[in-house]
Amino acid sequence: MGSELGRYAARFAALATANVTRAYPNAPAHLLRGPEDLVEPRRHHPAFYGSYDWHSAVHMHWLLVRLLRRCPDRVRADEVIAVLDGHLTADALAAEADYLRAHPSFERPYGWAWLLALTAECRSLPGPAGERWAKALEPAADAVRALLGGWLERATYPVRHGVHTNSAFALGLVLDSAAAAGAKGIVEPVTEAVLGWFADDRDAPVHWEPSGQDFLSPALTEAETVCRVLPEEEFARWLERFLPGVEWGAPVTVLTPPIVSDPADPHIGHLLGLILSRAAALRRVAAALPHGDPRADVLRTAARDHLAAGLPATVSGDFTGDHWLATFAALALDGPPAGEP
Repeated sequence: MGSELGRYAARFAALATANVTRAYPNAPAHLLRGPEDLVEPRRHHPAFYGSYDWHSAVHMHWLLVRLLRRCPDRVRADEVIAVLDGHLTADALAAEADYLRAHPSFERPYGWAWLLALTAECRSLPGPAGERWAKALEPAADAVRALLGGWLERATYPVRHGVHTNSAFALGLVLDSAAAAGAKGIVEPVTEAVLGWFADDRDAPVHWEPSGQDFLSPALTEAETVCRVLPEEEFARWLERFLPGVEWGAPVTVLTPPIVSDPADPHIGHLLGLILSRAAALRRVAAALPHGDPRADVLRTAARDHLAAGLPATVSGDFTGDHWLATFAALALDGPPAGEP
């Protein structure tokens, strides 16, 4: 799948480089405890101050490292490395780690998962650049691992809606990334949470989808995460209970790209991300089914339809989508965000 990403690599690299160095507009998620907290975002986030918000900054850095690893001949590597060297420094990331520990619910769990994914990409990138970025990321990754473990001990229920706090999406990213990020110890509690929350689910309420500001499909995101933790045949049976009728093209609500009436609206525009995240989930769920399962072809066709609908929006010139959509396009084109070969 690297060749698919390669067709877009130069555009995505230019976009991500511009985004991570663009400080404004900025939507800080910082709790103001007093007037002393009224400082520019870069004071709190010296590494991840760009791309409109913290989580987008983190996953746009992930995108840059992924492009260096998967398509090094398609990007201006010197420019990308210079930007990453300016941000992924020991001092900047120590400050980010301190901030995470001081604000234990900040970016939970979405931003946490992306930080582990970024760490995994850096550790998987051959050469000295990846090594120094991975080393610098260690304190922040350690903070995320501890925060994630503590949260899972307290989280009685999953969050199932289709935006940032969705539990399944974040835990899926963590499962993809943990080993390559040097956080193998978190895999067992994450797997236990996935099975405890989702293993008995059936008849997903797909007629409720899509919601008007989703960028994740609650049903497909859950299925994509469950397929990571169940054996092939067991997952096939689980999917039959959870999404009955896929072999006949049902449920059409999650197999057909949604209408995006106003891409520039920051909430309606989330549906562009939904199109791309669905494409990634559909491809992965199809690949997780046994050979010859008739549902796989239905899911792959739906994934192609979603990709065709979503890719034109990834580099639009409108910062509303440009600050984040290319990451989800990369997931759809190139597979999981871990350090696979």
